[in-house]
Amino acid sequence: MINSLSKVLAALLAVLLLYFVPAVQHAQTQKEITYLTVNHSLTEFVDSVRNKGYISPVMYEDFRKELGASGGHFEVELEHQHKKYHPEYTDPSNASTFLNDYSVQYEGHYMDEMESSLYTDTSQDKDSSKRKYYMQMGDYFMVSIQRKDQSQWSILTSILYGSEPEIEDGPLHYGGMVLNEDY
Repeated sequence: MINSLSKVLAALLAVLLLYFVPAVQHAQTQKEITYLTVNHSLTEFVDSVRNKGYISPVMYEDFRKELGASGGHFEVELEHQHKKYHPEYTDPSNASTFLNDYSVQYEGHYMDEMESSLYTDTSQDKDSSKRKYYMQMGDYFMVSIQRKDQSQWSILTSILYGSEPEIEDGPLHYGGMVLNEDY
């Protein structure tokens, strides 16, 4: 009886070592490759936007295609902070009370506004200047990416630990100041 029990246990251990461990290692490698691909795409897109000073439908669609090719489902949030200068007055109704000082304020523009600018007039060519979202030097542009599906890694580790699968990766953020107006 003990001999047959040890053979069953040895067979289960062999199956675990031959199939499950390589599957977990492959899933972990795939997770790392996906992270590197997404991070590279994010950095390339944001740096391109910051250097050109605009977003075109071609740039945005290429970015989304690269994210889709990485093997995951991602939610993307775009944010543009437009820099505005406001003169300081002791009495705003009297122009002669100007204090020779300006305050800097940022006006936020987000995903919906940018996408409506990119896809307003679809009869125009994708490289048309009317379908670009323009920014100015000194503005800030940032992109946040959050994974919305479960990776193979999270599914396999949830099986291993007997817990609910969860989305383990936090959001990726990248952005900075718009450096150029190349339009």
